[in-house]
Amino acid sequence: MKIDDAAARLEALGNPTRLKIYRTLVRAGRAGMPVGRLQERLKIPASTLSHHVKGLVAVGLISQIREGTTLVCHAEYDTMQGLVDFLVAECCVDEKECTPTQTAA
Repeated sequence: MKIDDAAARLEALGNPTRLKIYRTLVRAGRAGMPVGRLQERLKIPASTLSHHVKGLVAVGLISQIREGTTLVCHAEYDTMQGLVDFLVAECCVDEKECTPTQTAA
């Protein structure tokens, strides 16, 4: 992962509302969550949700798929794992004696 991509994703997650949206979608699993249910769960106005979802889509952390008349948001788990891997890739590399940490799979 390029450092600019990682920075953009971390910046997107640096907003509390976007982080709440993202965590909710991660918890929802691979099935994702309809936008309406996401709005109800987080109790935020539709325009606010739309604005923040757009930001998360732009950096590749979530995707949206239309299922009939319903727009469903999905967390992009591969992107999330790539970001986590990027963050821990060089853990302790400058230490002489390092015990590598294990990442959650």
